[in-house]
Amino acid sequence: MRKILLLCLVAMAAASGCKSHTGHMGAKLPHHLPPPPPDMPRELSKVVLPTYTVEPPDILVIEAIHIVPRSPYHLRTSDLVAISVQGTLPDAPIAGAFPIQPGGMVALGVPYGSVKIAGLTIEEAQDAVRAALATQLRDPIVSVSLLEMSGKQQIAGTHLVGPDGTVTLGSYGSVPVVGLTLAETKQAIEIYLSQFLEDPEISVDVFAYNSKSYYIITEGAGMGDGVSKWPITGNETVLDAISNINGLTQLSSKRIWIARPVPYSHDVQLLPVDWQEVTAYGGAQTNYQLMPGDRLFVAEDSLVAFDTKLAKMLAPLERAMGFSLLGAGTATRFSGKVLQGGGNPQGGGGGF
Repeated sequence: MRKILLLCLVAMAAASGCKSHTGHMGAKLPHHLPPPPPDMPRELSKVVLPTYTVEPPDILVIEAIHIVPRSPYHLRTSDLVAISVQGTLPDAPIAGAFPIQPGGMVALGVPYGSVKIAGLTIEEAQDAVRAALATQLRDPIVSVSLLEMSGKQQIAGTHLVGPDGTVTLGSYGSVPVVGLTLAETKQAIEIYLSQFLEDPEISVDVFAYNSKSYYIITEGAGMGDGVSKWPITGNETVLDAISNINGLTQLSSKRIWIARPVPYSHDVQLLPVDWQEVTAYGGAQTNYQLMPGDRLFVAEDSLVAFDTKLAKMLAPLERAMGFSLLGAGTATRFSGKVLQGGGNPQGGGGGF
């Protein structure tokens, strides 16, 4: 038992010595930091972020404003055509929008049946419908026009920017958009679609800003660090970011700073945050505006981190002491029972 206690004291001394040598348990700011520039964006003096450029994995929403196929256009399944016929049966008129069903057929109604028009031009479809109705009607006058092409459904809607930096428009193929602004993206897609359509016109907007974000890193005091990623909307400050994670925990200290990567350099810009000033006194001086790629770092509480580290170091010793005490207690109880029985459990004067 004396040896075990001695090991415990040695472990505690080693742990305390490690703390006094390093002076901290986790990360800390350098002692001499250059002051931040006076025009650094912060609360009450925010700046507008640069023009947004599209990158993976943004999600774009595309609206089809003017989508007309180049002539001659051959009808496809799922196209919507308008058919109007004069000279039909009185109780079975033909007028309205008709979808081209699977198999390329368009259903004209119970008395007339169906006509296959997929793969035909508008003029050829008109002749096909007239020929089919001529078997039941006398000199029908048929008009066929395209209302909506199925390809429009492949263009309009939400589109994910893939890892290769392109958006896929169904059967029309893919268009590279990475690094382009929204205006440039609109122009690139319209130029690409002009191969298939007459003067296409679309609108493009960002449905989900996934490529521009900032990170919140919270030290876990020896129990694992936490990292969360949040999209940049152009208005976030340090206080906004901390509110996203529901404030500081009991593992966190008040030592907070922003690590901002510097373009075209291996250096970073460190911006200390005075948490007491920002929260208790409503100060805006260190409530900086967050930029894409920022790391908001929340350091751990040194005492909690030391307690966790010490507990991890002593856990094996505590288990060893527990086994030793259990063994010693068992031996003591066993010897006591033997003595109560007269020293000979096989004799006739008592026993266990």
